[in-house]
Amino acid sequence: MYPSRGFKRTQQDQQSQSQLNGLDSNSSSFYNQNQLEFSKTHSSPRNSFPDSNDTHSNNYNSITSHKDIKFIVETTLGSGTALAQAVKLPRDENLDEWLAVHIVDFYNQINMLYGTITEFCSPMTCPRMIATSEYEYLWQDSSNSKPVSVSAPKYVECLMLWIQTLFDDENIFPSKPNQPFPPQFQALIKTIMKRLFRIYAHIYCHHFNEIIDLGMNTLLNTSFKHFLLFSDEFNLIATKDYGPLQTLVIEMLVSENTNDTKSPNNNRF
Repeated sequence: MYPSRGFKRTQQDQQSQSQLNGLDSNSSSFYNQNQLEFSKTHSSPRNSFPDSNDTHSNNYNSITSHKDIKFIVETTLGSGTALAQAVKLPRDENLDEWLAVHIVDFYNQINMLYGTITEFCSPMTCPRMIATSEYEYLWQDSSNSKPVSVSAPKYVECLMLWIQTLFDDENIFPSKPNQPFPPQFQALIKTIMKRLFRIYAHIYCHHFNEIIDLGMNTLLNTSFKHFLLFSDEFNLIATKDYGPLQTLVIEMLVSENTNDTKSPNNNRF
């Protein structure tokens, strides 16, 4: 199985993971002991579709303003300099290999983070996979089927199963040394990253209060910033696909990149 493959890790990558694991004494053991098992079932998601008529909100207080989220994020998130350096491709490292290692890490991180709020995210509390009311992410099992509205937990389940199927495919994620990645690999990584982002968006917009109550906000914020920095470094997500968090994301990246005299990569694809 691909996620158990013994990829080489550079010192930078190890430092990045150490920063995520070492946020506090509880989060370190949580990461190490609660990596979710991958499933074998296959499904295929499609693009998101905004629904301007959506008026759904769950039974908990939702944070829909990027300013509200940004204020709370800034109270627990440092400069992230170590993370910013850790996402950079090391000299002589294969880009596809670097992307593959990190996409597995992000899969595990997001799987774990979502797992902490599953009791609050159910078909009853979240009957649709939405971020703010203007953004709903529809599900499509195949290119020949019609996109449908599903509950948030169902969407997350289908997305994770689809990604797992990709991990298990030797033609896409090869496990043997020196076996080449497919020509479309980097385009596929962009699709995976775009869809994983939607889970972050749902958590921030609908379950951030629960995250705070559980004491997981530092872990969530650091994981999210790591995800954003990696995406920005390799132009993996188009700015428009950040949807309801677009302003927050841009502000975070501009703040982080100030020392590097670099602006976020807004022209993608």
